[in-house]
Amino acid sequence: MQRLLYLKDVSTLALDHHRCNGCGTCLKVCPQAVLSIVDKKATIADKDACMECGACAINCKQEALSVRSGVGCANAIINGALNRDSACCC
Repeated sequence: MQRLLYLKDVSTLALDHHRCNGCGTCLKVCPQAVLSIVDKKATIADKDACMECGACAINCKQEALSVRSGVGCANAIINGALNRDSACCC
């Protein structure tokens, strides 16, 4: 299956490494494998693959992740409507 990518450098995903306790919940809920664990802390491995669903931020009890849900996916839909290369799972 081809990996879905959205618009380059538009994702609002942010991670506060100081708040992260390395529990790995964000990895389990992310449908795009955007995050990984490095040195017992989450890290953003592929920010451009983030579809901004918000699952990571909603499920992070440490509030280490933030994202404006829907922005990247909405942009992908708009670009698709304009016949530009775009992919969205919505």
